[in-house]
Amino acid sequence: MSSSSQFSRRRFLAGSVATAAVPSLLATTRKSFANNVAANDKINIGMIGVGKMSYGSHLPHFVKMPEVKVVAVCDVDTTRRTAAQKRVNDTYGNSDCAAYNNYEDILARKDVDAVVIATPDHWHALVILNACAAGKDIYCEKPLTNNLMEAKVVMDAVKKSGVIFQTGSQQRASDNFHYACELVRNGHIGDIKTVTVGVGGPSRPDNLPDEEMEPGLDWDRWLGPAPKRGYSSVLSPRGVHNHFPSWRNYRPYGGGGMTDWGAHHFDIAQWGLGMDKSGPIEIVPPKDPKSGHGVKFIYANGAEVIHGGPSGVTFIGTEGEIFVNRGKLSSKPDVIIKQKIADDGIHLYDTPGNSHAAHRQDWVRSIGTRKQPCCPVETGARTVAVCHLGNIAYWHGEELNGKSLKWDPAKWEFVGNDKANAWQDYPYPRREGYELPTG
Repeated sequence: MSSSSQFSRRRFLAGSVATAAVPSLLATTRKSFANNVAANDKINIGMIGVGKMSYGSHLPHFVKMPEVKVVAVCDVDTTRRTAAQKRVNDTYGNSDCAAYNNYEDILARKDVDAVVIATPDHWHALVILNACAAGKDIYCEKPLTNNLMEAKVVMDAVKKSGVIFQTGSQQRASDNFHYACELVRNGHIGDIKTVTVGVGGPSRPDNLPDEEMEPGLDWDRWLGPAPKRGYSSVLSPRGVHNHFPSWRNYRPYGGGGMTDWGAHHFDIAQWGLGMDKSGPIEIVPPKDPKSGHGVKFIYANGAEVIHGGPSGVTFIGTEGEIFVNRGKLSSKPDVIIKQKIADDGIHLYDTPGNSHAAHRQDWVRSIGTRKQPCCPVETGARTVAVCHLGNIAYWHGEELNGKSLKWDPAKWEFVGNDKANAWQDYPYPRREGYELPTG
């Protein structure tokens, strides 16, 4: 950490806003901070992975934040990293931003205080662990990891390191999700019996054909820990593009809709159930595992979370229902969503605003205060664990033959089932040079 960043964080701590309850006060505070921050008194950030999510969303926001300075970008595609470098330099009116092929070059820089990780999912764990070892604060996109074992290793490493970590579960910064979960947590629909989570299904094996590739992409580096294979434009379309690539639909690189949108909506289910530090205790595979829906998660309090139903999250209680999705909030009866949360009721974490940008702002604020942000590593790890548990039930459903899996969320293991515990990791070894660090 640079001395200027230490000073910046002290300034943050002295002038930050404790909550975002009063928007006008927050706006005034931000404006005041922006007017007083010196050009060399900022949190220096490196962007690791500048594809669709980072180039189109994270980067444009961070380069305009007065509290931070983007000093480096990294991507294995020459066109993408050059475009990101240009966007940074054009915004700042200089040529100071460095561009790297290897993220280790960013982590080695002593002037870099924090990193934003937006690589494909199969890279998350390795980059997170190395960033922790380098002492960098971290914002990492959801889903946090690509399998159950990685989630536990990452959770433990981040806690031990003491870095400030934000999982990119941006829905926690949206008023409708926040309010829905507060209503549920405060008993406005009675005891929760069922929660339905409408997202896509599991990923499938990689059977994509090999293609010729034009120069400019470090394909071997893109694969990283995944098995060696020929190039595929489905997995890594070249250059700057305006769509989310389909690597997430193939098992070596992602968990399908189950982890992609599941990391958002199962996160809200966990939040509403008050399970940010726990999870289900039993996973029941559907009668037809190949259908890709219907897996059931049973919690210790008897609540059941079912993968299925309309897109979004539906909380069903003894006294009503609440449905929430992006831009949508409704209840049965209607009066439920018109009720106020009592002053002495349960009030969930507030972010500084109602947008994805507020989720990033919350991370930056936490870097200053050194207090945990709204979606710290354990929250992200336990949410993605639910997604991975569901995928395991689908992938091994025929072998399970209708039998449920008992899960101990405290010990992070399947109870009395060594075979299932082996499913926590990949069914293949990581490639040499891409193993997870130990110790």
